[in-house]
Amino acid sequence: MNRPTGWRIVLTLAILAASIFAYWWRGREALKMSPTAPPEPTLTDIVKNGVKLGLDLKGGIHLVLQVKTSDALRVEAQDAAEHVRDEAGRRGVVLGAVPPADEEGFTINLTEATEPSKLKDLLKSALPGNDWAVNERGKEWRVTYRDAAKFQIRDQAARQAVETVRNRVDALGVAEPVIQRQGDDRILVQLPGVDDPARVKEIIGTTGFLELKLMDDKGGPYSSREAAAQAFNGNIPPDLEVVEGFEENTEARTRTTVYYVVKRAAAVTGRDLKNARVGQDRFNQPAVDFFLNAAGAQKFGKVTGDNIGKRLAIVLDRRVQSAPVINGKIEANGIIEGNFTAEKADALALVLRSGALPAEMTVLEERTVGPSLGLDSIKQGLTASLVGMILVFIATVFYYRLSGVNAVIALILNGIILIGAMAWINATLTLPGIAGFILTIGMAVDSNVLIFERIREEMDNGKAPKIAVDLGFKRAFGTIVDTHVTTVAAAAFLFQFGTGPVKGFAVTLVLGLAASMFTAVFVSHLIFDLVYGSKQKVEAISI
Repeated sequence: MNRPTGWRIVLTLAILAASIFAYWWRGREALKMSPTAPPEPTLTDIVKNGVKLGLDLKGGIHLVLQVKTSDALRVEAQDAAEHVRDEAGRRGVVLGAVPPADEEGFTINLTEATEPSKLKDLLKSALPGNDWAVNERGKEWRVTYRDAAKFQIRDQAARQAVETVRNRVDALGVAEPVIQRQGDDRILVQLPGVDDPARVKEIIGTTGFLELKLMDDKGGPYSSREAAAQAFNGNIPPDLEVVEGFEENTEARTRTTVYYVVKRAAAVTGRDLKNARVGQDRFNQPAVDFFLNAAGAQKFGKVTGDNIGKRLAIVLDRRVQSAPVINGKIEANGIIEGNFTAEKADALALVLRSGALPAEMTVLEERTVGPSLGLDSIKQGLTASLVGMILVFIATVFYYRLSGVNAVIALILNGIILIGAMAWINATLTLPGIAGFILTIGMAVDSNVLIFERIREEMDNGKAPKIAVDLGFKRAFGTIVDTHVTTVAAAAFLFQFGTGPVKGFAVTLVLGLAASMFTAVFVSHLIFDLVYGSKQKVEAISI
């Protein structure tokens, strides 16, 4: 046992000060980012925000969404089919009916007037050969995706869905959300502190696909799909489609489902959208004003200028919101009416601003945690931690006397360093994380027990107290390292293959083990040196 050197004291104090500073700094940064933070935060406010709380402690919503990537494939195939039909019209290539596309591709029917050689040249020039394959089978040619193109579209749809969801969540102002892609077509969304999960789900899950489509002269509205088809002698032309909508009677306060016949090809889509915001219609009711980019404005201006007096259906997520008459040429902006409430109009404007989802999403998993339940979890977790620590303190001091006080000091430092490290790396504290914190208390005191028992053995074997202390730390070190390394290995597997809460447990456990190694081996030895190192001769140690 030697007199304590200055660098050991300085290192211990520096790590302690850094842990406290990291917690304080993280709390200040969290308050700066919070829109509800007081202008002059107190020390209590900083302490409450030093560590980021997980969903199970702060409350909020947990969602696992699945992206229907088949929708994206179908949309891309339909766009390709429309492009082929437009190119055929420009080049004078006669085509038969082109039925609606599916997720595998689209079909082109040939007529007696169709020249196969010209059609083949058209498909080669109009469609990328690396993305599409053509199966020529008689009077019905099938154009299908190649595997590489299909994979790319699915992957792009999933990535675009993640970014769109992130944009919508950011627009909601949710602090520190978790939005991650899982697997090929799933998205994990965790929104702490959300107090209106129904509104969040509606905004996140709304596809937000806007289409402006010209209505046919016999476009309706009709009371049923059958009635719409009957207006065309029971056979809707391939370039038209029936879309559901609604009519409202404001006096009777009723809404009736109706059906419109519109052009299958959209004049303008949400891809041409530049911005959207809440406005008012001609009756001063909430509506949504939308603004188009340069390309969209040009297309919209041409369509509206060429079709004055006709009706234009505003279709959102495959549902007609309104069908106004085109009274003049419109270029840069338009309005969506639909008897919206202020909240509905605001939500729709947010969705349109954030971009349309490339495909529909379904909720595979949903968990909602109320703030009060999260607060109860924090209180119970803290109570369990404090009670556990106090019982450990009492048992340690009772059994090891003054050396037990050494262990208590090491445990307190262990807790401070652990919390500071979590704040520094911005780790999220979850309910399993609190369990990991409690477990590290046991692991830390276990290290002290190994050391103290080894010191007792050396003293029983006739070693002098100072020598016994040095040998106790030296010979227990290998066992302590072995137990910590095996536990860290298990925690690494939990972190690699576990879900969010399990990962929180693993992170807390690893940080706690690192802190306990430092406090049990380094700090405890330093305390022995501070108490006994300056003495020439030590007759006994209180252990």
